[in-house]
Amino acid sequence: MNGAEVIMAGFGGQGVMAMGMLLAYAGMKEGRHVSWMPSYGPEMRGGTANCAVVVSDLPIASPLITEPTAVIAMSLPSLDKFEGWLVSSGLLVVNVSLVHRPVVRQDIRLIRVPATDIALELGSDRVANMVALGAYVAASGVVELETVAASLQDALPPHRHHLIPLNRQALDRGAGYACGVSTGSM
Repeated sequence: MNGAEVIMAGFGGQGVMAMGMLLAYAGMKEGRHVSWMPSYGPEMRGGTANCAVVVSDLPIASPLITEPTAVIAMSLPSLDKFEGWLVSSGLLVVNVSLVHRPVVRQDIRLIRVPATDIALELGSDRVANMVALGAYVAASGVVELETVAASLQDALPPHRHHLIPLNRQALDRGAGYACGVSTGSM
């Protein structure tokens, strides 16, 4: 694999930046070239948020992504904005707990994961990001899921380390969900 260019998007408070940072840490742990570039809307919690992550076997010329190989859409505005950016045959992971419209594109791989619902089953909607990330990693193979899990120690601040087991459960559930469902249209 040469790499992946991923846009992760949602609204503030969904942990989109943490999801991207965790993927970048995992890429570094595997000796890959990585970039992570956050972008925030003018609001804080509840506003728009997205980040661009590149994981590559080759040096990265620019952290800017205009044609991502994957998009993780945690909210409807994110899907509306980034669905059209995805390259043909790209991977789209949609949090169908919050996105209730059909995906328009027919030339992509699609994983519909009820990330927020699964997170609530685990006890906290705050790990929906990890459910979605687990689904993406399992479907894409960009990095190993074990490397992502090991990176939780680095990506989470020390006062959040007690949440590592819950985040690990969420990653595993997302990966299991992605492996247990077929991709296709929504």
